[in-house]
Amino acid sequence: MTMDKTGFLGEQVQDLRDGGLYNTIRHIDGPQGSWLVVDGKKVLNFCSNNYLGLANHPRLVEAAKSALDRYGIGPGAVRTIAGTMTLHDELEAKLTAFKGVEEAISLQSGYVANTGVIPALVDQDDVIITDALNHASIIDGVRLAKAGRKIYAHADVFDLRVKLAEARAEGARNILVITDGVFSMDGDIAPLDHIADAAGEFEAMVMVDDAHGEGVLGRGGRGIVDHFGLHGRVEVEVGTMSKAFGVVGGYVAGPQALIDWLRQRARPFLFSSAVTPPDAAACIASVEILEESSELVDRLWANSRLFKAMMSSVGFDIGHSETPITPVMLGDEKVAQEFSRRLFDEEAVFAQAIAYPTVQLGIPRIRVMISAAHTEDDLAYGAAAFTKVGKDLGVI
Repeated sequence: MTMDKTGFLGEQVQDLRDGGLYNTIRHIDGPQGSWLVVDGKKVLNFCSNNYLGLANHPRLVEAAKSALDRYGIGPGAVRTIAGTMTLHDELEAKLTAFKGVEEAISLQSGYVANTGVIPALVDQDDVIITDALNHASIIDGVRLAKAGRKIYAHADVFDLRVKLAEARAEGARNILVITDGVFSMDGDIAPLDHIADAAGEFEAMVMVDDAHGEGVLGRGGRGIVDHFGLHGRVEVEVGTMSKAFGVVGGYVAGPQALIDWLRQRARPFLFSSAVTPPDAAACIASVEILEESSELVDRLWANSRLFKAMMSSVGFDIGHSETPITPVMLGDEKVAQEFSRRLFDEEAVFAQAIAYPTVQLGIPRIRVMISAAHTEDDLAYGAAAFTKVGKDLGVI
């Protein structure tokens, strides 16, 4: 007779179900777009980070197909052993120009970029100072580092200065300040200009994760550093290719010395293969589209303003978002789960509930992700569906 050593996990899963915290993963059949086939049903897509509608753009698809024919499907091994494909060189050159930096390095994802770059930049004599609401990938990167760590209150530059002064008084050799550019659950923008000022006073480096700012903020979607005009004052820019760029992968951009060091010491670069050639080629095509025109970025913002106005007008609490991210605050985990279920089953709207551990207990929400791919009719349909379910559940 075999002893069940995993039974406790089943009990924990049931606890999640009972508490309204169990995350139901749905299944998509077909490409990303404003409408999707999910679990066999055509639904309006309010879940995707595909901000600009590039995930199924014909130019990206064709670029991927061409790369497949020329390079095959896989890179073979890590770049330090098997060599770097010219496609990866081209992608890094494109990102360097697009971001207006000295150099860039491409990695497997934005999550990987954060967990790779942070431990490579600091050691036991250094201190990391990180925003309280930074993304899980930053938190994990900080945990992997040997440096000391301090957490400052969310977007609170006064508290950041307090922590900077403490770190200097304690004899920190180097200080690394880390913030998200756009906070993905609430849609607010980090006060990066004031953060850079504070860091400069204490000779600290600044790192920003711009996952939700790329393709959204700045000239033609060049990100939060461009948005605030901070070129040369933010040492480390981390980005992802899986959101506004519509593909997959991550990167780090900044001074030449930074990127040279990461090529020697960033563990994901040294010990894991690069993204596939079709992915790299599609990433290049997406950067080129943004270089050519701001049309998609402009449409994204117009759609965002329209949808937020619709939701506010009927009484929904949509928080304090400054970006197309639109959190519909619900206050109860079970209500959030039921709201999402009714949207899907009754109204053909795909909008997942977000609860702990993605956000703190007691502040669940349905996070609506607006895209340039949505039409005005799509947004009106979605707002009407939210209104119907909200009234049925007594939310509005």
